[in-house]
Amino acid sequence: MLDMKFSLKLLLSVAIFLIVSIDVSKAASEEEILSSSSFDFDTSQLLNQQPNKSVTSPSNKLESGQYVNKARKGRLLPGEQRVEYLLPSSERNLPPPYGANLFAGGYESERIDGVNDDYLIAPGDKVSIWMWGAINFAEVVTVDNQGNVFLPNIGPVQLANTRASQVNKVVTSRIKQIYKSNVEVYVNLLSPTPISVFVSGPVIRPGQYAGMPSDSLLYYLKRAGGIDADRGSYRTISVLRQGKPVQVFDLYDFLKKGEMPEFNFKDKDVIFVSEQGATVTVGEGARNPFRFEFKDETAQGSELITYARPLSKISHVGVAGTREDGPFSVYLPYKKFSNFTLKDGDKLLFNDDWDAQIYDIKVSGSHLGPSHYTVDKSTKLYDLLNHVEVDPELADFENIYILRKSVAEKQKEMIDQSLERLERSVYTAPVQSTGEGTIRTQEARLVSDFVKRAKQIEPLGKVIVSENGNVANILLEQGDEIVIPQKSNLVHVGGEVLMSQSVVYNENASIEDYIAWAGGYSERANHERILLIHANGLVKYIDNPNSGWISSSSDNNSIKPGDQILVLPKVDAKILQSVKDMTQIIYQIAVAANVALD
Repeated sequence: MLDMKFSLKLLLSVAIFLIVSIDVSKAASEEEILSSSSFDFDTSQLLNQQPNKSVTSPSNKLESGQYVNKARKGRLLPGEQRVEYLLPSSERNLPPPYGANLFAGGYESERIDGVNDDYLIAPGDKVSIWMWGAINFAEVVTVDNQGNVFLPNIGPVQLANTRASQVNKVVTSRIKQIYKSNVEVYVNLLSPTPISVFVSGPVIRPGQYAGMPSDSLLYYLKRAGGIDADRGSYRTISVLRQGKPVQVFDLYDFLKKGEMPEFNFKDKDVIFVSEQGATVTVGEGARNPFRFEFKDETAQGSELITYARPLSKISHVGVAGTREDGPFSVYLPYKKFSNFTLKDGDKLLFNDDWDAQIYDIKVSGSHLGPSHYTVDKSTKLYDLLNHVEVDPELADFENIYILRKSVAEKQKEMIDQSLERLERSVYTAPVQSTGEGTIRTQEARLVSDFVKRAKQIEPLGKVIVSENGNVANILLEQGDEIVIPQKSNLVHVGGEVLMSQSVVYNENASIEDYIAWAGGYSERANHERILLIHANGLVKYIDNPNSGWISSSSDNNSIKPGDQILVLPKVDAKILQSVKDMTQIIYQIAVAANVALD
């Protein structure tokens, strides 16, 4: 008994809430559209207007000051503003370091054919030497530990530290000292000797790796698993030879400019990756949202801009970090950021914080001239209509309406909320018997299918601004579409009729006549749910004398050219308990999207 009472209370609450919601929605839209201002715009002003020449397009003069928050002992100074909530709050969610993708490829398995011309000959290299003419000689010789190759009747030839491109010249010159004529010489370096290079410091797999002297720094770092993202430096990587640095690499130069110093490794060289230096983290608003490392303890904002590349629309920069006197945060204009000093651990957010001064408005339907206008944010509907030229013979300028994104989003939100309440009422309904459980299961399946299809409907977001030839002078919003309907002598009949079609307007015809011309009602038609959608977007009930539907004024039954008659479907009360809820949602969808959902 208690469950039945609870169920009745729940169903009653849901029904009341749905009714209140739809009434509030309808009242809000009418209050915004109809009663915000009187419909006193003379539509004749649209006649004989000149094509658009210039609609206000003021320059943006937004100025912003600097807001600083050092949070001294948890207290803010007067005028300070907290901005930490705009920035990353957890070290665990930090982006990867700039350049981490250097070690994502599989290039460590790629080998280079041939020898670099700048390669320096080292002990163990093999050289092929041919001599012909007065003497014949062909042999592959090896550079010994002293850096020489030995040739019969000639002696040792010093080749150590000779460039590969100069080997032929050096050997030929030495041979010509003994065989001055009638001897031709050809020398070729076959292949460099493999070497072992040690990789040390904050890398994933430090150790000893084999390679060629001409292999790049990236090759050996990739063999070692790459630089540790949290500990290793991408800016200070040294090559040590006999304990002394002979070359220092900065991978930022390679990433930004494509510059990589020419360098040949030698056996037993050590690649040492330094500890990570001072870093700052860039969150949103940049083309490169990474962690960036500086060579010094501090850096200027201009240096970070070079690597982070903020988006062109950025107006402000938020910086949060720690200074000597505690937590620190600042929110400053982008132009001032170039001279701002960054320190280790700072977190940044590049923000588009301009107050939009310009709106893009679209004009569609029956009009002449351009279809897109750029207007000042304070522009009202009259101001723009004065720049729109129309043909009075074709344009139905008395039934102008606006399609607004914010209204469509609100309609979508209200429909989704109603659908969620419908699902909860069905899925949480108590079951008293096995037979009732079977009915509930079937109902749940039907409701689930209905909800799935209903959520796919996209509301139009119509704003009613015209009635009886008058237009309300409302403020325009970004993305508004002003629709000027084309004059029509047709009446469109759709929804639950046998054959949806358009019928020529007849001033003596009734609603039933138009429905009859469309083949009459379908089996699923709800005779009491007939809507009349006027050309200006207004939706009204039809007083159907054959259905006993609630009485309404005679104005509600007046059909005009360009109107649409929409017959809604009827929910089967024999199998569904939540008939009223579904019927109410179907009505919401029909009003918001001009669609009869089956």
